Amino acid sequence: MKLWVLRHGEAEQRANTDAERRLTAHGREQVLRSAAQLLGRPLQVILASPYVRAQQTAALVHEALGFGKPVQTVPWLTPDSDPHAVISELENLGVNEVLLVSHQPLVGNLVSLLAHGSRQPPAPMSTASLAELEGGWPLAGLMTLRGLNHP
Repeated sequence: MKLWVLRHGEAEQRANTDAERRLTAHGREQVLRSAAQLLGRPLQVILASPYVRAQQTAALVHEALGFGKPVQTVPWLTPDSDPHAVISELENLGVNEVLLVSHQPLVGNLVSLLAHGSRQPPAPMSTASLAELEGGWPLAGLMTLRGLNHP
């Protein structure tokens, strides 16, 4: 399995709620730079947090790649989601190449858990950072971190 984990691009500092924060112009540019690294990859599904900035990030990637399937919004990719719960969801997907679009602290904890078997220390995922993990199964400590790119 190949798993790509993308943190949303830079978002505005304030909104009515955290979930409503939108990408800035700089954030959109960051996302497009990260999306370029996914060109030609055989992605099967793009999963995104329901938060606005993650939805906007996923939509930009979707468009940049010309991805043929719609982005799937899932409630288990929010900032405070449990990385173990995310791993359980990934095990049930039955696909080989997945892009997750989410937030800190989840993305840093998830990448560390999959690659090292522990959430501490979390992977350093700045805005629009893209982690590439590979392994037979999405299980704690059993995936290899192939790359961590920051735009």
